[in-house]
Amino acid sequence: MARFSGVLGMIVLVGLAYVFSTARKEIKLKTVLWGLGLQLAFGVFVLKFAVGRLIFQAAGDAVNKLLSFAFSGSEFVFGPLGARGSSIGFIFAFQVLPTIIFIAAVFAFLYHIGVMQLFIRAFAWVMTRVMGASGAESLDIAASIFMGQTEAPLTIRPFLNKLTKSELMCVMTCGMAHVSGGIMAAYIASGVEAKHLLTAVIMTAPGTLLMAKMLVPETEQPLTAGRVQMPDMEKEANFLGAISRGTSDGLQLAINVAAMLISFIALLALVDYLVGGAHNWLFAHHFPWFPESLEQFFGWIFSPIAWLIGIPWKDASTIGYLLGTRMSINEVVAFAKLGQLKGTLDPRSFTIATFALCGFANFSSIGIQIGGIGALAPEQRGQLAKFGIRAMLAGTMANLMSACIVGILT
Repeated sequence: MARFSGVLGMIVLVGLAYVFSTARKEIKLKTVLWGLGLQLAFGVFVLKFAVGRLIFQAAGDAVNKLLSFAFSGSEFVFGPLGARGSSIGFIFAFQVLPTIIFIAAVFAFLYHIGVMQLFIRAFAWVMTRVMGASGAESLDIAASIFMGQTEAPLTIRPFLNKLTKSELMCVMTCGMAHVSGGIMAAYIASGVEAKHLLTAVIMTAPGTLLMAKMLVPETEQPLTAGRVQMPDMEKEANFLGAISRGTSDGLQLAINVAAMLISFIALLALVDYLVGGAHNWLFAHHFPWFPESLEQFFGWIFSPIAWLIGIPWKDASTIGYLLGTRMSINEVVAFAKLGQLKGTLDPRSFTIATFALCGFANFSSIGIQIGGIGALAPEQRGQLAKFGIRAMLAGTMANLMSACIVGILT
């Protein structure tokens, strides 16, 4: 029954994308079929074939090993507070945030020596040839696998002001549906399996193009149609400069993450208290249907969606709450709460939820994209605002599509 709900979920998601398309007649069947096919094929390879499981298990182990080196730095600076497995217990600020700084420095080094560019070009070439994406779209999709929603568009900065409406929608959707390397490191440190996050970010890539091209099909002629051209990016004088810049960027990201968690979790507690108070008052006046808590409210709204992606009904309300938290607040809070539930949720539900939540799709990201991408391409600011809600929903649907496939295969 759980696998059937995943199939139904895929049908519903594709159906919704078709219904809300801006130009249904322009939807290309090739893009739809290849998008679904690539997501499904990748899921089968990783989840059903021993070699796929071994590759991503090895990749996950390698990432975990890499992250473990961050504790050497955090323990030196913070002492027992920053040590892994300390008797003091898990402290987010001293054991998770340092990994963001470390990973940002590592990625800056890899970009400086050209390793990441090779991967991005190769992945972009595949997306262009197989799914018919333009060169600019393909580069942004590939970069989004490891970069944030305002950093990935830098790889196509010379083309941003000249993107078609459909291309811009694709760029925004990619930002919504993926997470950056630094944030991924924070999720792993919170208890989410590295192999599942690595699988999710790659598996979601064709799904972002699928949803973006269904909701806003291409009706113009892209400037980079059929070719992949990666512009030269500004480089530091040497690798030490690159590492220093990456460290500074990682520090800023870590500070932002900490600030968001403090403010949003506190606000969440405040709203939860107000909802509970309203419930008690209304219950006393013979109106028992008002939710007792914010968790129950989100659970009621999003539990059907959780069931559609393959979550057993007993966990649907809990995962629905996390889906609502991700969309209304942010993904960091949702993943922090998911990590706390690891021991209580069914393992299959936990895995599906990992795929469903692995993206930046929330209301605050709309503002981030309008501000970030708008600064790089002022001429597109109006379209960025126009597509904000649509891109957030497209990114959410791309994540849910990956989750549906995992639900079918597990």
